[in-house]
Amino acid sequence: MGSLEVILRDFPAAVDLSAHPGAFEEALADSPARGRIGEVRVVGALADRAEPGARPIELEEGPADLIISLMSLHWANDLPGALSQIRRALKPDGLFIGALLGAGTLKELRGALTEAELDLTGGAQARVSPFADGFDGAALLQRAGFALPVSDVDRLTVRYRDPFRLFQDLRAMGETNSLLGPIRPLRRAVVARAAQLYAERHAEPDGRLPATFEIVHLAGWAPHESQQKPLPRGSARMRLADALGVKEWTGAEEP
Repeated sequence: MGSLEVILRDFPAAVDLSAHPGAFEEALADSPARGRIGEVRVVGALADRAEPGARPIELEEGPADLIISLMSLHWANDLPGALSQIRRALKPDGLFIGALLGAGTLKELRGALTEAELDLTGGAQARVSPFADGFDGAALLQRAGFALPVSDVDRLTVRYRDPFRLFQDLRAMGETNSLLGPIRPLRRAVVARAAQLYAERHAEPDGRLPATFEIVHLAGWAPHESQQKPLPRGSARMRLADALGVKEWTGAEEP
């Protein structure tokens, strides 16, 4: 909510594009930004648990001043395409704010399951969904046509008594693996070996097991002529070295 609270403008038409609708409006209820945001329309195509991300996002082109997507876009089969749809659904100078799981999410579990399956079966299958790299967030927004793209990454560590408590949380969150295509059943022996490896590799002094969740925050604007734009190349009136009070090194002289 911090981003919306510092943007002092109205968003009469807002869309909540989240797999778990209601969280945004609940947070908005206690926010100073509440008075600047109109009725929030909920669109949840990415929440289809039978085949998440398979259907196009149900957005009309151009009616939205604000689109919010909380913890949903990591389910999109075509993330650049989903971002392009979101940008087209915004009015000029409309704002998109999103949060999704990033590549570092569940890295401990991913490694333990892969190693256990290789040890016991001689081959491994993806058991944790692939996630976008947080460092590519701004580039993804730019590729989708957003102006003034911003990306940031938060990393949270949740500590568990054992991996099975983590599995329970993932099921409750609706974040279990839903990769398309045939997936071999996960054998009990593989799960037991993965739990052993998880503890051996990552257990903390008190025996608790850390699980990493990487959250990628995205923000971008639909292009508009009023937005800030970079000056043309060669239009600067002062050299950067002069402004910083340092000597410019061209590479011709010794450093």
